[in-house]
Amino acid sequence: MHLHIIGVCGTFMGSLALLARELGYHVSGSDANVYPPMSTQLEEAGITLQEGYRAENLTPAPDAVVVGNALSRGNAEVEALLNSGLPYTSGAQWLAEHVLPGRKVIAVAGTHGKTTTASLLAWLLESAGLNPGFLIGGVPRNFGVSARLGDSHSPFVVEADEYDTAFFDKRSKFVHYRPQIAVLNNLEFDHADIFPDLTAIERQFHHLVRTVPSQGQILVADNQPALERVLTQGVWTPVAHFGSAPDSAWQLVLEREDASRFQVIRRHDYGEEDAVVDWALTGEYNARNALGALAAASACGADLARSCAALSRFENPKRRQEVRGEINGIQVIDDFAHHPTAIAATLNGLRAATPKGRLLAVIEPRSNTMRLGAMKTQLNDSVAAADHAFWYQPAELDWSIAALIAPQGDKASGYGDIDSLVQAVVTQASPLDRIVVMSNGSFGGVHERLLTALAAREKQDKE
Repeated sequence: MHLHIIGVCGTFMGSLALLARELGYHVSGSDANVYPPMSTQLEEAGITLQEGYRAENLTPAPDAVVVGNALSRGNAEVEALLNSGLPYTSGAQWLAEHVLPGRKVIAVAGTHGKTTTASLLAWLLESAGLNPGFLIGGVPRNFGVSARLGDSHSPFVVEADEYDTAFFDKRSKFVHYRPQIAVLNNLEFDHADIFPDLTAIERQFHHLVRTVPSQGQILVADNQPALERVLTQGVWTPVAHFGSAPDSAWQLVLEREDASRFQVIRRHDYGEEDAVVDWALTGEYNARNALGALAAASACGADLARSCAALSRFENPKRRQEVRGEINGIQVIDDFAHHPTAIAATLNGLRAATPKGRLLAVIEPRSNTMRLGAMKTQLNDSVAAADHAFWYQPAELDWSIAALIAPQGDKASGYGDIDSLVQAVVTQASPLDRIVVMSNGSFGGVHERLLTALAAREKQDKE
């Protein structure tokens, strides 16, 4: 059977293509931006790629078409699809109909931390010998792929995105997944291009809550007012909270300021058990992600002590505090943070783990929410932990960063081109400093450009 995917190089759609290929489909796909690493991963899996959106991509006619949520009416290939009468569906619905039936589905939802928490959970289930399937919006380095089927009767972990499903289905993707276990990490306003306010997103989260069976479980982060408002709309499933509150069913107690070691306390109706996590990650937000993953893994039968020990072998997903290189004692770190809360969490965690040297933040406000300026008033506070913030203004940004950086004084600077930004960062960087680059895009390859410039400066200093 021939399945064609329009928008195949997005993280979700590319992962879907890998699952379809693993199921035995002949898979082709088209995208406006066919480039590595996703293009390489797909081609190695035997998936035919076509550059650009054209009517000819649907010839010969596939048996079915999956349409990515980035596509809209007016797109040449979408218009050809509609005129052809070929059957089509969304990625989320195809996953729900062809991969998830018969599986114990664990949906990881929330404004922040979905990729890390889903990767943590998949690793804990793997360490418990359950050989899980997963679809994650990043590449977990413990697995090296963003999706796999796993055993047909093993749990399936899906990163549950609240973004809309397709141009013909404006519900959030996660309502399609019908999970037995839902992990709700946090909830804030985001996706200003499709949601008018936080209340609208809370409504979508409640649609997810409505789909979890009464014999399932909902794991909810504590101290999250928006999530509590979701639950007050009605819940028919057992709920367990996780976080730092002493009355939560799953509680973490930090033993180091940088959260690289913490105690886990699990409270049952029949008593308590505890274990300690000593791992390579830092930041309380990562510890909370781990706690949610531990709770979900336990609901699948994983042993707590063994799971906590497995976290010491966990490797952060790509683009989540990923060290891209180090030159002359200066680290360049890549992080996906693009929401003020996520930026602050990343910087606070790295600050606690950087006792010597400075923390230099390089930020591209690129997401649709950032582009529209919906969060710009929160950005000043988000970089408080950085010694200097280097702000890049992409051409498509609808507002000027000049007013943003003015209150930051000499702790911030703005740039309209990447070459100038790279030069400024490299000029200021010194041994023991950490340069953390934050964007939800490729940022013009700034990571490699920084490393190249740092290496050139080091060579010049030695001559």
